[in-house]
Amino acid sequence: MKAIVLEKFGGAECLIYKNIEKPEIKTNEVLIKVKAVSINPVDIKVRSRQAPLAEELAQYNPLILGWDISGEVVEAGSEVTQFHIGDEVFGMVNFVGHGKGYAEYVAAPAEHLTLKPKNITHIEAAASTLAALTAWQAFNSYGKLRSTDKVLIHAASGGVGHFAVQIAKYRGAYVIGTSSLSNRDFVLKQGADEHIDYLTTSFEKVLRDVDFVLESIGGENFQKSVEVLKPFGTIVTLPSGHTEDDELKAREKKLHACYFMSVYSDGADMNQIASLLEAGILKPYVSHVFEFEEMAKAHRQIETGRTVGKVVVRF
Repeated sequence: MKAIVLEKFGGAECLIYKNIEKPEIKTNEVLIKVKAVSINPVDIKVRSRQAPLAEELAQYNPLILGWDISGEVVEAGSEVTQFHIGDEVFGMVNFVGHGKGYAEYVAAPAEHLTLKPKNITHIEAAASTLAALTAWQAFNSYGKLRSTDKVLIHAASGGVGHFAVQIAKYRGAYVIGTSSLSNRDFVLKQGADEHIDYLTTSFEKVLRDVDFVLESIGGENFQKSVEVLKPFGTIVTLPSGHTEDDELKAREKKLHACYFMSVYSDGADMNQIASLLEAGILKPYVSHVFEFEEMAKAHRQIETGRTVGKVVVRF
């Protein structure tokens, strides 16, 4: 089968196309013929050995990146009862671990998947995995977002951010999103009640009494976010290299909860996301679609740090 392997860590040129053996499935897995795969910042960080996960994955040969997939079931293990050959499924596979998503076929634990709604494409489904799961778990597993909350979402035009805005509005919260001015209309279209241009406005000077912050920038942005929270508020931060000073700042504010989250594969959560997609409540925005032969271009697009919504590679 066709696959993209990483023979050494480094730049996008290290993504090598090869023909390798089709994977064999375990009794609790399904074999998926992949139709689309989503690209995330973590893909780039692992490829360039800038993420701790890279050290764990260095043991694999071949090492195949990719966790967000959508495709068709072509084989099912003997213990699998929820999926059958021909079913269209999607999910984030084996995260954190060896996902092997950059391949024509992927062996995936059935418990990491859910059925793809018929009203969305494989490209849209692949886009609605890691980023959507991160937003969902931030508000439902790590923190508990309430309908009465005022929530601040940083990088609201990005992959996680644009899903987070939609999910927070679905939960009934008042949503403030930060991005550059050029993406203001996009953020408001996702459902945000208020927009702050981070390039011209210091959010910590204009906001007070925020109940919940989804923080994805790190550094000084974390401590500034703590400043705008109510006492006993909640901050959930995505992996961004937080420090002991960050944790001390959070404790001083007597926050109700402070979580440094890591998204995890979960078919039950994927099923919740699928229901929202099917109902039209959640809508992925895919700004760039690349062919499988253009994986390096997809990586370089993510590396710009200016992607609106999601980047997807199709087969």
